[in-house]
Amino acid sequence: MPYTTIDDLPESVRNHLPAHAQEIYLKAFNSAWHTYHNSTDIEGTCARVAWSAVKKEYEKGDDGQWHKIKS
Repeated sequence: MPYTTIDDLPESVRNHLPAHAQEIYLKAFNSAWHTYHNSTDIEGTCARVAWSAVKKEYEKGDDGQWHKIKS
């Protein structure tokens, strides 16, 4: 089911990603939900799409934290 707010995101997203990355995840997940609504594994598909969107702008550093990719 699409997420209404950032507070609705899974703990693994809320507890590890910066606020902006959480916004990216939320928007990408919800967009994928509408695109892949007939998928047999819609939750998994949407999560993969959302993480892919986050990884375009953020990367996990050696310190284990997510950081914005410098352009």
